[in-house]
Amino acid sequence: MKKLLFTATILTSLFSYSQEEKTKDIEEVKMTKKVFHKKSDRMVYDVANSPVAKGSNAFELLKETPLISTSDNANLKILGKNDAIIYINGRKSNMSAEAVLEMLKNTPSENIQKIEVITVPSSEFQVESNQGIINIVMKKKKNDGMSGTWKLENKQGYYNNPNTSVSLNYKKDKLTVSTNTYVGKWSEYNTYILSNGTDTSSNLSVGNTINPNAYVGGNINADYEISDKQILGISYSLNLNKTKDGSSYFRNIITDLSNNSTRENITTNNQNDHSANHSLNLNYEIKTDTLGSKLSLNAAYLNFNQKTENVNKTSDVNGVTLANFNQSIPQQIDNLGFMADYIQKFNKNLTLSVGGSYNKTKTDNDTQFVNILPPTGIDDNQSNHFIYDENIVGVYATLEKSFNDKVSTKLGTRLELTKSEGSVIDKDEHFTRDYNSFLPYASINYAINKNHNVTYSFSSRVRRPSFWELNPSRIYLTQTNYVQNNPFMKASQYYNQELNYMYKNTYFLVLNTSLVKDASDQIPLQKVENGNTVLRYIRTNFGDKQEFSATLGFQKNFYNGIWSANYTTTFGHNVFKGSVDTDPITGETFPAFNLNKSTNLLHIQANNNIRLSSKKDLFLGVNYFYLAPQQISIGKLSTIQSLDISVRKIWNNWTFLFEANDVLNTGSKYNITDVQSNGYYNNVRKNEYRRMLALTATYTFGNQKTQKARNIEGANKDIKNRTGN
Repeated sequence: MKKLLFTATILTSLFSYSQEEKTKDIEEVKMTKKVFHKKSDRMVYDVANSPVAKGSNAFELLKETPLISTSDNANLKILGKNDAIIYINGRKSNMSAEAVLEMLKNTPSENIQKIEVITVPSSEFQVESNQGIINIVMKKKKNDGMSGTWKLENKQGYYNNPNTSVSLNYKKDKLTVSTNTYVGKWSEYNTYILSNGTDTSSNLSVGNTINPNAYVGGNINADYEISDKQILGISYSLNLNKTKDGSSYFRNIITDLSNNSTRENITTNNQNDHSANHSLNLNYEIKTDTLGSKLSLNAAYLNFNQKTENVNKTSDVNGVTLANFNQSIPQQIDNLGFMADYIQKFNKNLTLSVGGSYNKTKTDNDTQFVNILPPTGIDDNQSNHFIYDENIVGVYATLEKSFNDKVSTKLGTRLELTKSEGSVIDKDEHFTRDYNSFLPYASINYAINKNHNVTYSFSSRVRRPSFWELNPSRIYLTQTNYVQNNPFMKASQYYNQELNYMYKNTYFLVLNTSLVKDASDQIPLQKVENGNTVLRYIRTNFGDKQEFSATLGFQKNFYNGIWSANYTTTFGHNVFKGSVDTDPITGETFPAFNLNKSTNLLHIQANNNIRLSSKKDLFLGVNYFYLAPQQISIGKLSTIQSLDISVRKIWNNWTFLFEANDVLNTGSKYNITDVQSNGYYNNVRKNEYRRMLALTATYTFGNQKTQKARNIEGANKDIKNRTGN
């Protein structure tokens, strides 16, 4: 959960690539009749009357939607996309990635009306790379009163992880307030087998990591209708996380065949970590005519503060300490954002959207590395005080035109001006990076007839490095195996195209292609130093990447709604071009890591929901996904598959849900292997122990016709995604 703990970033690429085949197209699903359909720029899945929206949470509900899935139970992906950005009622959720995850897992599914998936967002949306958007539309009623949902959940895997949440909605005259609070714990246990080196010098590390995490958080949203045309909104969210006595243990075997020697040592790490995420948003909206034209103004503030303390010790097999150091890795992010959007509807067939945004971000990371043994004190080479300032100005214009009932088009452009500078103030190191990004967008939708619909879309985007990726610190797993961030990473440029065909609002074919210039990833560089093979995972740009995918799928009800199924099959082909042979921080040269390769991929997903009772109060869920072996940037990823089974019982205002996740114990084991032409190899085997049983009880109370307050889009939501937490 904390990416700075245990170098979990080793598998960041794994999760990214294993998810890229997944989609987020969604819309109406009423169990008794099909309402899965496509709009010009999105697909919609109406879940309000679906049994899957009872007794669960928003995250689990998204996993059930057509073309959306997750292989790590933490990241939701859309077909052919790197990431998905979560919107609530058409507005970006103004929280960090970690806080969004906790929010989704603690938002009652009963509160959701429908889910929309935008695979190629147009110019008015603030997204990066080839990100797609999942828009969660909450239920809205007009009656005054209060309603709420109370959820209790307990998950038993390697550890027991309980949590509870309370959601309240209140409406009185012109005031609407929604709140959600949650508290729980999530402890993880992972095992690793790591091997790397050459035929003459090698390292083997076998061990485990333990991450006991406790969290508490919540949010409050309030809307006040000033008049029939004006509305004022405010929202605040808080997420607190704490890791106490997190640990790792690795037994290391170092072999040097040039002199037939073998050495063993043990590396342990103890970590304490706490983080606080605060965000505040103000929003004002006014309707300027009766056609739907409106002006929206937004101001947002974000404060993220994290402090991580690591104590790392290496001992021989007899327990004699060989090396010992303490590492303090703080991260503080402050952001102020403003956004203005105006929509002018000239008539029902012509709409112009214009707007702009400004984001000012400052990060402060004062990393301290102190040697305890040998007792040399502060290591100036690995200690640094890194300050990063970034200013982004964005303006856009989009014109949407419907020519007739069959043909509509949308044209737009976005211009983003980025000015940034970073300094390691205690080393007098400084850099500036200023660049402008012209980002066009175009789409055309053709409704051939009531059964056939085709859409083509093109967009260009940039992907800026996450703030934690820029902090020039090292995170050690063993003495010779560590992750290193890179303040010199450049933004990547993405060119995305999609062709989307739907038949009878049931069957669909989606073709995707993306070209990435200056692509970046976590690249393993190795070389032999003093008889030891040193492995550094370095965040850096490596070259270009092309991605191609084709997804076939359907969402359909059988036997008068008794069985609801959505199935997808994705075929893909990715091409990597580039190589890395230099540490961008130290300037050291390494034997080149070659990324000139291509790979085919196959992803299959089958979600089934079966009604077991004529009273519509008992349901069986059977979900399965399969990911075939494929090449990712750091090596070849082995097969991943998982089977989940659930039983849901509805009784009056109670819903009871029993889940068995990863029944076959095949969804949490990852193997990555790589052999370079220069003889260096690197293998990672990881087991996350995600097979578990879960029992959830949900109780709804109060006036269920209450309207929820809007979730306000944060002017700095794109910044929050880059906090990486």
